[in-house]
Amino acid sequence: MSRFLLSACLAASFLVPAIAEAADRPKQLVIISFDGAHDNALWLKSREMAAKNGAHFTYFLSCTFLMNEAAKKAYQAPHQKRGKSNVGFAQSDDEIRERLGNIWHAHLEGHDISSHACGHFDGRQWSEADWLAEYATFQETLKNAWKSVNLAEPAGWQDLADHGIKGFRAPYLSATAGADMIAAEKKAGFTYDASLVTKGPAMPVEEDGIIRFGLPLIPEGPSEKPIIGMDYNLFVRHSKGEEDSADSKEFEDRAYAAFSQAFDRQYNGNRIPLQLGFHFVEMNGGAYWRALDRLVSDVCHRTDVACVSYSEAIPMIEARGKLQQTSGL
Repeated sequence: MSRFLLSACLAASFLVPAIAEAADRPKQLVIISFDGAHDNALWLKSREMAAKNGAHFTYFLSCTFLMNEAAKKAYQAPHQKRGKSNVGFAQSDDEIRERLGNIWHAHLEGHDISSHACGHFDGRQWSEADWLAEYATFQETLKNAWKSVNLAEPAGWQDLADHGIKGFRAPYLSATAGADMIAAEKKAGFTYDASLVTKGPAMPVEEDGIIRFGLPLIPEGPSEKPIIGMDYNLFVRHSKGEEDSADSKEFEDRAYAAFSQAFDRQYNGNRIPLQLGFHFVEMNGGAYWRALDRLVSDVCHRTDVACVSYSEAIPMIEARGKLQQTSGL
């Protein structure tokens, strides 16, 4: 046998197990979510980003953005004054009409429409009854949204409102200690919660029938100090929560480096799903949305990567075996 042929055979003998091993590995899941889901321009921008890259996102909707002036006066969150919201309300019926169109088309495009409650209050002291009241307001607002602005609703909207809202993320990631919030989620018909923070990328855990996901701490910046993988936390670290458009490119590059390095650790390692969270606000001149766009464009087209919603991720994770809490860092 020639030396060239021998070398080729040896190379092939090492390559075949490597190929088999790669084929047996699960896809790297990337789960991108948005809290608030209000600004219509960013609805369009995020939907276009997803369509361009074959991705599905999860939108945690705050229901006060479907409330007009009349509904605003009637809304009362647990332990709050009537008509109060920490994130405001819709500014006009036309704004609501456009937002409803974005929500419905996002649903048809395969994205997750999920709940971020209504007025964005810190519910860490809320009881089960408090959470149930807020969830009921969310559902009722969604069910009546088209009628409230004198629009004919599309066929299937009531089914979405009654059965299609499967996930919840607590405002400020402030989950009630103990079982009250989870018990309320179960009674309200949710199947998953995305309110936790984990030490690193982690598999979800199941608690009383609710699958619980957590945004991970990821290394960021020159010192690689851990930070929650969310745009707002980067905004606070980079510019102390004050808008700084002049340094936007630097912040974008830092965010992209943190996102891509967190992705690479999992993609080349245990393939634990990577979760990243964003808001419908372009902080620091849009730095974090641009970093997100770069990441999604880089990774979502790969055949062994799936950029999916939480609802899509659940059966893919369950197919891998028992749900467990496993740090990815």
